[in-house]
Amino acid sequence: MIENARGAFRRLHEAGTFVIPNPWDVPSARLLAGLGFPALATTSSGFAASLGRADQRATRDELVAHVATLTAAVEIPVSVDAERGYAADPAGVAETVRMLAEAGASGVSIEDYDPATERIDPVGVAVERIAAAAEVCARYGLVLTGRAENHLYGIGDLRDTIDRLLAYRDAGAACLYAPGLADLGDIAAVVRETGAAVNVLALRHGPTVAQLATAGVRRVSTGGSLAWAAYGALVDAATELRDSGTSGYLDRALPRALRDSAFR
Repeated sequence: MIENARGAFRRLHEAGTFVIPNPWDVPSARLLAGLGFPALATTSSGFAASLGRADQRATRDELVAHVATLTAAVEIPVSVDAERGYAADPAGVAETVRMLAEAGASGVSIEDYDPATERIDPVGVAVERIAAAAEVCARYGLVLTGRAENHLYGIGDLRDTIDRLLAYRDAGAACLYAPGLADLGDIAAVVRETGAAVNVLALRHGPTVAQLATAGVRRVSTGGSLAWAAYGALVDAATELRDSGTSGYLDRALPRALRDSAFR
C-alpha cells in the first residue's frame, strides 16, 4: 500500500498540475481525500494549532505520530512538512526523514529557515541538510521538496531565492518551493530557471490554479489556510449564537454523509 502511494506521488510530479491540500487531523484528511484530491500534505502551522500551539512548536515525535495516524487513515499519498528537519545537523535531518518514511510518508519538505536564530540558513548549511534528506528519500522512494523561505520572512530577493532553489535541486530535491511568491511573472521565472517541478502556495490574492498551470507550476498547496478557514467558521458560528441566539450556522454544517465518511 505504501509503495503504491509513493509511486503514485512520484508520477504526479512528472507532468501536469495538481492541487495538494493540507489537512491538520484525521477527519480533515479523510474529507479531503473523499473530495477526490490525489494527494495530501501536512501543515506545520495547522498541526501545531490542533495541539493549541503556535507554528514551529510541535516536536519531532509528535509529528511522526501525526504522520503515522494520517497515512493509516487515507489511501492516497501524504507528504510531510518537516520544517527544518527537527535537528541541529545533517545527520539528525536524515534520521528525521527516516522516521517519517517509516511512518508512511510519500514525500518530505525541508526548509531553510532556522527558528532558533530567526534567520535564513546560509545556503551552504541548507544544501548539506537537503543532501542528507535526499539520500534517505532516494532509499525509500520519497519525493523531496526543497524550500526557500525568503519571501515568508521579508526577503524579497528573487535572484537569491532562485539561486537557493537551484542549489537545493542540485543537492537532490525533486520539487522546489518558495512559499509566499504571489507574482505570476516571478513564479514563471522560478519554473523556467530551475527546470524542476515547482510547488506554489495558494494565496488569497495570488494567481488561480489555472493561471499557475499556464506558468508550468506542478503542484499547488494550501499551507495552514484550510485550518484557519475552519477555525474561522467555528468563531463565526459561535459568535452568531452568542450575539443573536440563533443557529443559522447550521445551514453551513457538514452534511451527514460527509460526517459519516470522516468520523468512523
